[in-house]
Amino acid sequence: MELRHRALQVLCLADPEQKAASALDTHAQAALYSIAEQAPAAPTDAQALPGRPARPALLRHTEVARRSPATLEGRAVLIHAIAHIEFNAINLALDAIWRFGGMPRAYYLDWLRVAAEEAQHFNLLRAHLRSMGHDYGDFPAHQGLWTMCEKTQHDIVARMALVPRTLEARGLDATPLIQRKLRQVGTPDALAAADILDTILREEVGHVAIGNHWYRWLCAREGLEPEPHYATLVQRYEAPRPKPPFNEAARRLAGFSEAELQWLQHG
Repeated sequence: MELRHRALQVLCLADPEQKAASALDTHAQAALYSIAEQAPAAPTDAQALPGRPARPALLRHTEVARRSPATLEGRAVLIHAIAHIEFNAINLALDAIWRFGGMPRAYYLDWLRVAAEEAQHFNLLRAHLRSMGHDYGDFPAHQGLWTMCEKTQHDIVARMALVPRTLEARGLDATPLIQRKLRQVGTPDALAAADILDTILREEVGHVAIGNHWYRWLCAREGLEPEPHYATLVQRYEAPRPKPPFNEAARRLAGFSEAELQWLQHG
């Protein structure tokens, strides 16, 4: 049993339930897996990566309509959007395992843990969505996270910089604002959703911390200064600039330096 090949197999699965279960099962058996130096062969059909269901329909970020969480359907749309992010996050973690070679075993086990926790998040959100009379796939979604994954497929330093510590770190900032709105609504389903987001936020801090750790480790290996190189990568790959307000407490826990927090605030 070899982990990078297994990660690619799970990444190619289209059924969300099967993908989440397989990510959790692989993590549970992590100690049994060897890790190959050579990456497994990529699927000949580029469309196979990542495996995804026929629904939801994928639109551009600007085309996905926003709804008010004051209505039940609006809250279902919101939970669906977060579930889609978590489903994509399973794929991102698996891709980080199979695609990049020459890293310590701890790197692969870190991202396997992330894949399993993202699968748990997806399962929690999907169960909640079903309790509201909907399911994953019922509403359109966007593919922004995977687009950056494709852009950085040949550069592990850029991947660590621009996916976990840029795009996923935005969730650290956005989640408390979403929770506040849900708690203001105050219905049982809204309060239950806010509680689920407590669990997700706590574990996402750890995921961003893993991205920070391996970004800095790679910079040290390659003789790069992490903070100026990050600014270079943001420009090179046209990464979106995070907008305030920032959850500085969560970002500090995730390993951002004071200089980085100042850069976010003032550029």
